Parts: sequence; C-alpha cells; structure tokens
Amino acid sequence: MSIQQGGRRRLDSSVPADYDVPTRTPRLSSPTVAGAAITVTFAAWVVGTVGALTAVVAVGAPEWIQRPSAAVLMVVFVVALVHRGGGHMRLWVPPAVMLAAFTLLLENNSLLASAAVLTAVTAAVWSVMVTRPAASVVGSLAEFGVTIVVALSGTVAVAAWNAPVNYQRFNILVLGAALALAITLVWRLGAGLHGMGRQNFAILVGVAVVVILLLAYSSFVRTHGSQTLTDLFTELVIWMRETFRGVPRPVEVFLGFPALIVGVSLRSQRREGWWILVFAVIGTSVLTTSLVTPGAFPSYIALSSLYSMVLGVGLGLIVRSRVLARRTSRAARQVEPPSRVEPGRLAPLK
Repeated sequence: MSIQQGGRRRLDSSVPADYDVPTRTPRLSSPTVAGAAITVTFAAWVVGTVGALTAVVAVGAPEWIQRPSAAVLMVVFVVALVHRGGGHMRLWVPPAVMLAAFTLLLENNSLLASAAVLTAVTAAVWSVMVTRPAASVVGSLAEFGVTIVVALSGTVAVAAWNAPVNYQRFNILVLGAALALAITLVWRLGAGLHGMGRQNFAILVGVAVVVILLLAYSSFVRTHGSQTLTDLFTELVIWMRETFRGVPRPVEVFLGFPALIVGVSLRSQRREGWWILVFAVIGTSVLTTSLVTPGAFPSYIALSSLYSMVLGVGLGLIVRSRVLARRTSRAARQVEPPSRVEPGRLAPLK
C-alpha cells in the first residue's frame, strides 16, 4: 500500500476562476468602437498631461495651454473613473464637461477651485481603482508604479488650474471627498463588510486606528504641543530640507503607500483587499494636492514624494510579507484556492 505524501492540497487549475462580482453588459458592443474610444481617451490623457506639465516645468510653452490641458485631464479622469466603477456616463460626464467649459470661459475663482477639487479627487481615486491584483512582489511594485503615474498626472493638472485656494482647507476637502467616493465604490466591489475574514477585518481596523492616531497626534502637536517639542520638529524639518532638499510625508510613508502595496497583493486572494486600498487613496490625495499652491517648489515636492515612495514601499513590502504569510499548520493544510481574477485594467469592475 502506498503512503500518500503530505502537503498542501490544490484545486484543479485547469478550470479558471470566475470573477466574483457581477458586471453589466458592455455599453459599446462593437470591439472596434470600444477600442477607438479607449485610444481617444488615452491620447487625451497623454496630451493633457504634457500640456499641464508646462505649468510645473519651464519649457517656454505659452501659458494659455495650461488650463485647457487641466480641463481635458479632469474630463478624462471622470470618464475613466465612471467606466471603471461601472457607472453611467450620461449622468456624470456631462456635468464635468459643463464645469470645464464654464471654468475656462468665465475663469471665476469659485469655478476654478471646484474644478481643481474635482480633478484632485477623481485622479486620486482612479489611480487606485485602475490597479489590478498582484500575487508577487514584482507585480505589486508594477501596480504601485501605475498608481503613481496616474496620480502625478492629477498633480500637474491641479497645478495647471492655478486656483486661488487655501491649501489646508483644499487638502481636507479633497481628502474627505476622495475617501467618501472610494468607500462608496469599494462597498459595491467588496460586497460591504459581509464575508470579511477575521484576519482581514483585523487589518482593516488596525489601519483605521493608525489613521486616527496619525491625524490626532499631528493635530495635537500643532495646537497643544510644548514649545520644546514644536521647536524639535521644526529644526528636524529644516535640517532635512537643507540636507536632503525634501522631507518625507508621514501620511504617505506610514499609511497611503504601504496600504497600496498590501491592498493589491491581498486582492489577488480576496476581494476584501479593496478595503485596504481605501486607505491608499489618502496617499494619492496628498500627492494630487501637493502642487495646488503657486508658491510650492516643484523640486522640493518631487524629492519629498520620492523619499515618501521609497520609505512607503519598503514598509509596505515588510507588512505584505507578514499579512500574506500562513502562520498556522491548519492554514498550511487547507485547500489552496486559485488566484483571484478580475477584469482587465481598462474594463469595468462592476
């Protein structure tokens, strides 16, 4: 009698796994028309990004192309996000087009601020929604790169609007709106909190606690911190500016970017990984609003963002190795499910 060797049991991999969220039928039934629409949208995104980049990089381009480029990017972000979330174009795209047109024609301060907010919010959320599940370290790093590229296009678009806003209020408004929008979309994709495992729920609660502690501590230090502690932080920031020409942003390092790495990795196993990506929107929101004030130095913001990315990715990979590790012998003996699948990057998720 032969003795069956131990080890992890695997499901039949010859049958591909199905996507676990129902999707609507395609709006454009013709593959040719759908491909043309994607090509036009991508071309508009590239052209708009190049035009908006002239607001940050001095290349001798005329200033009049900056706001039209930002308007093009705002409409592209809305179209892409509505498509990715499975929404109705006729409900959301026409108001965005009207806002872009009236803002360019009237150049009213309130309209400029509204357009900048919509641009920052949609870019921050779409940069996270456009990601795909990543089962490997290389894949998670690639998805991180895709997110950063999209978010940076939103950053230059906000800078190109050159809206007269208060940075603190603008940042809070964008952060709150982006979080609300991300939670709404993820609730639909993740089936709410139903079916979330104990480990995933603990991760979600842990990340939420980190958010609260970071925001509460930073607010406490600014308002009630001792003069010695305030001076210490101020001197540390000044030293880092003089030495490294940039200062990492704690929200991105300890929360936004690690959540992005962990979220796309966990999504390859369970769709509840979307809930971790809600907190990644905090990092992309900070990135898209970093150049909203005309007095911001692009070189300083670029170096600060780079340092935040390096530290955030490093921390994210450490947390990823702990989250995805099988800690018990019971977990090692269970049936290993196939990798979770999702529609393509340019296909709707709902």
